[in-house]
Amino acid sequence: QVQLVESGGGSVQPGGSLRLSCAASGSILGIYTMGWYRQAPGKQREFIARITGAGTTNYADSVKGRFTIARDNAKNTVYLQMNSLKPEDTAIYYCNILIFRDYWGQGTQVTVSS
Repeated sequence: QVQLVESGGGSVQPGGSLRLSCAASGSILGIYTMGWYRQAPGKQREFIARITGAGTTNYADSVKGRFTIARDNAKNTVYLQMNSLKPEDTAIYYCNILIFRDYWGQGTQVTVSS
């Protein structure tokens, strides 16, 4: 029983910023790799960013330099700071945690348009 709840999505103009949050709860007895993915209509789910339990991060080339992933283990929460947003960033953003298998949240909608 692991639950992930994303929040922080919304509509912004190109060049704007959003900070997404993902709160994890349930049977989590340790610190595990967590990540962010996104899926636009008609496309497959795309890797965005990942952070390990030790704090090591990696990013997709499409967001490198614009997005930052971070975590707060005291709050069981992972964040995605998104800056310089572009229309092509429009998608549903999903959080996941790897505990021998992947667990996923339901996603939060991000829309970037003028």
